[in-house]
Amino acid sequence: MMKEWERFANDVKKFYGKDVVPLHEPTFNQKEIEYVTNCIETGWVSSVGEYVSNFEEDLAKFVGVKRAVAVVNGTAALHIALKVAGVKAGDEVLMPSLTFIATANAVAYNRAIPHFVDVSYNTLGIDPKKLNHHLEQIGEFRNGELYNRQTNRRISAVLPMHTFGHPVDIDGLLEVCEKYRLVMVEDAAESLGSYYRGKHTGSYGKVSAFSFNGNKIITTGGGGAIVTNNDSLADYAKHLTTTAKIPHRWEYEHDEIGYNYRMPNLNAALGCAQLEKLTDFIIQKRTLTIKYEQLIQKLPGVQLFKEPAFAKSNYWLQTLILDNRYKRDDILVFLNDYGVMSRPIWKPLHLLKMYNENPRGNLNVTEDLNNRIINIPSTPLIEV
Repeated sequence: MMKEWERFANDVKKFYGKDVVPLHEPTFNQKEIEYVTNCIETGWVSSVGEYVSNFEEDLAKFVGVKRAVAVVNGTAALHIALKVAGVKAGDEVLMPSLTFIATANAVAYNRAIPHFVDVSYNTLGIDPKKLNHHLEQIGEFRNGELYNRQTNRRISAVLPMHTFGHPVDIDGLLEVCEKYRLVMVEDAAESLGSYYRGKHTGSYGKVSAFSFNGNKIITTGGGGAIVTNNDSLADYAKHLTTTAKIPHRWEYEHDEIGYNYRMPNLNAALGCAQLEKLTDFIIQKRTLTIKYEQLIQKLPGVQLFKEPAFAKSNYWLQTLILDNRYKRDDILVFLNDYGVMSRPIWKPLHLLKMYNENPRGNLNVTEDLNNRIINIPSTPLIEV
């Protein structure tokens, strides 16, 4: 059986042209050097500068929203997105357990409680039908707001995450939000360049968050952004992330507890150059998907996860789903030892010690997928 995986690994090395293939690495050229050098030469390297403004404007235009607020990382973006969307201390926020820990941590930073719900095999994101059934079982309205009758806490928001760049069933989730009077905040950290029914992810939530970490489809080194169509919420997010300082020529006056979260100009310069190449990156990612689809045909019992019919994905991380003839960790050991870097999906958050007593629904799909998903090399720079 490992002979088949050896052929697969050799083919991956061949089309990447490398003996050791990383999972995902950034792609830079002269434009990034030019913009970053300009920052250094002019001295505008911190959180004020034209590249920050340009990056925010270009990002908002690409996503199709009114406003973007650039911050230091995706977790900070999600922290503030939840806060300005109205999540309060003690609230429960409905979110997948099958996600990176930052999704839950951002909820906890607001002193709210992650409430874990199951995902769909079709999207790897929150399953709206299962969510609706769960809320029918545990939810009740009190003074027009949804409460968890088991914990007596308000449920204020739904926080879907577009796993590996694949959009969730947004229409289904919006129906649940309307039925139960919940706010949607999108964790779009992985889905820049992904579309649900022709509209960009991150544009459906009241507020949404993106990430530009070094392994994302574009990178600012470290960075994130809050996006919204609500000018008042964008202004509030920008105020909070600038230490809640009241603008003044020289006085230091702050009107509430704020956060030193603004993206430095140096990082935004990288982002401006990367955004110029985003469309090309997506084309290359989708070409890579076709390439992998051909290779997977030679591996029995292995499925390459493909975008749902209603979506166009950026294919941020290529994803294999194994059937029960394989032990996930045996494949991971082999591929990594062979020089093809691969990883499992994140450990479901309800299994981590800090979140293992949190409220949850039935998570059987999450627990099944946890044992069967492998991410394989996904850098967009390939020979085509």
